[in-house]
Amino acid sequence: MLDLYFVMSILFHPLFLERALCAGENSPGLDDHQPNGRDLMTEVRLGIDVACRAPHQASLADETVTFLWQGYKFSTTTTELDALWAKIPADATVVVVMEPTRNAWVPLAAWLTAKGAAVSVVPPEQSADLRDYYNKHTKTDRLDSKMLARMPMLHPEGMQTVDHLGPAEPLKRAVRHRTSIQKRRTASAMRLDSLLELMGPGWFDVFGTISYGSTAVAVLEKYANPHALRKLGRSRLTRLLIRGSRGRWREDKADELLALAAQTLELWAAGGLDFDELADDIAIEVQQIKLFDAQIADLEDRIEVLYERLTLLGLLLQRQG
Repeated sequence: MLDLYFVMSILFHPLFLERALCAGENSPGLDDHQPNGRDLMTEVRLGIDVACRAPHQASLADETVTFLWQGYKFSTTTTELDALWAKIPADATVVVVMEPTRNAWVPLAAWLTAKGAAVSVVPPEQSADLRDYYNKHTKTDRLDSKMLARMPMLHPEGMQTVDHLGPAEPLKRAVRHRTSIQKRRTASAMRLDSLLELMGPGWFDVFGTISYGSTAVAVLEKYANPHALRKLGRSRLTRLLIRGSRGRWREDKADELLALAAQTLELWAAGGLDFDELADDIAIEVQQIKLFDAQIADLEDRIEVLYERLTLLGLLLQRQG
């Protein structure tokens, strides 16, 4: 594989830039209506500088990196995409190169793929190296459409063909969403750990740090204040534990919690900790964990259905093959 910086040194060499610029200015464009110009074209490279809010910019080069046109602005609408496609030689094979900017590249890739173009993206680690070099030599880190159009010739190993639409595919999106929510749940549980530390170390042992299952959530949401827990009493606390744990936690766990409440009150007997305010903060984190757990459960059901659907589709395709 060619070294990226070696390739970029060629890309920005003054002689190369002068040749490309002159070729782009002197070559016949689509608006010049040269005889048979469209028929002679075999492959063109369309570099697209994808934007999220502003118009995209596109440049079209042939196999020799001679630009047919540069800096064409358009938006992701069917009207403007049709106008873009009309500027491309009709019989040419189209290779599109873009950077995967957020999700703005996905509808572009889907539309262009449906038109028969081969869409490639510059991988994130590749674009980071490109930006470093580009920033060093041009004082900007922007990967413009002209540079992207040159990539298939100068650094073909750096191209990554798009064989799926990533965020547009529901299974991939659901899995990533579940991972994101799981990370947020872990962060909330860690904040809950920190709050419980104020009441003493025994609270970790009784509930289990980070996990915080449904029973722990049921207790902490309403009875994190040790005064409220003692007021609840052994009998009602036991019923709450049995219902929440489906019988796994009973009188012994209730006794353990009540003993912890007594220890906490004794530890802070001299004052200094507002238990009501602490209980409110704990309840906020507990409610977040409950919400995350419900969302994770829903996503897991969706993932199971989507995975089964994908597996069935794969089996059908195998039979047809």
